[in-house]
Amino acid sequence: MAMFPIPVSVLTGFLGAGKTTLLNRLLKEPALADTAVIINEYGEVAIDHLLVEQASDGIIQLSDGCLCCTVRGELVDTLADLVDRLQTGRIARLSRVVVETTGLADPAPVLQSIMGHPVLVQAFRLDGVVALVDAVNGEATLDAHVEAVKQAAVADRLVLTKTELASPDEVERLKARLKALNPGARIVDARDAHASALLDCGLYDPASKTADVRRWLGEEAAHAHAHGHHDHHDLGHDHAHHEHDHHAHRHDSRVRTHTLVHDGPVAYAAIEMFLDLLRSAHGDKLLRMKGIVELKEDPSRPLVVHGVQRLLHPPARLPAWPDGQRGTRLVLITLDMPQDYVRRLFSALTDSPAPDTPDRAALTQNPLAIPGL
Repeated sequence: MAMFPIPVSVLTGFLGAGKTTLLNRLLKEPALADTAVIINEYGEVAIDHLLVEQASDGIIQLSDGCLCCTVRGELVDTLADLVDRLQTGRIARLSRVVVETTGLADPAPVLQSIMGHPVLVQAFRLDGVVALVDAVNGEATLDAHVEAVKQAAVADRLVLTKTELASPDEVERLKARLKALNPGARIVDARDAHASALLDCGLYDPASKTADVRRWLGEEAAHAHAHGHHDHHDLGHDHAHHEHDHHAHRHDSRVRTHTLVHDGPVAYAAIEMFLDLLRSAHGDKLLRMKGIVELKEDPSRPLVVHGVQRLLHPPARLPAWPDGQRGTRLVLITLDMPQDYVRRLFSALTDSPAPDTPDRAALTQNPLAIPGL
């Protein structure tokens, strides 16, 4: 149906980061009209003054056209119910869904619920992850809770809250740490965090109605970070997050961003094997993956891949290359992945072997040939 797929934005952040405050403000913007908000915990969303009627099953119609619902069951059930209401005419319009997670949540299960259900994946598309970080307590929270590190690492947008309560030095230190942790994410001050800066993080750009691959992959930020701190090589580069004074942060060094680049087409079987081996060996350590692939079988139409841990979104094909730059570009964010495992596996399967990496034939016969598997 023409109304699908509906973009889903995930709003996450540790306890006390200010998710509800930001959500209350965003709900007043016209861009979030006809938006369903799924709250993963009972908060204090200020909607009482907006109520015009309350329907059953937690769906609330607001006077400004928004919809707000609280989760009474599983997230999948709530999303499925929204689709049913839309198809049966009980909801006139639904332009977006925002899921606010609990502050203690690992965001991966929420992303998997959106990406992994065989029916829902036809109705919804993950637009992006927005993670809030408290500028006053952010560094201490990242030090103490790996969940907070995961939330920041998988985000497409990082929102700094309470910056007016922190010193300029504290804010700059936190920004530097977040850039090292997630070089592909855009950092926004909560005071400037309007819908236009936080939404539409996905591959498709509604403003231009084109696919913006570089923005979706976070390539420009990651590329600049890599050149500022690391040597670049043709195959790809790993960003180890313990540079400068970050070595004391016990969780940051566990997270790595891997940017893999291969010029020229790749056989579908090679990409399929790369993803299968990666998921089977270390899928639980793959926080997030995005990529665009030039296939040997049909190089004119790029293949888009997107995954969270062991779950892959069904691969999609774009009608044409949007930016004229072909080849394969993958961005992976991992937690506790063995050193160089991703790069060596990718090099073996793209016939661009790095030093001491077995060729593809040897790998297919003996996957254990890759160290760390």
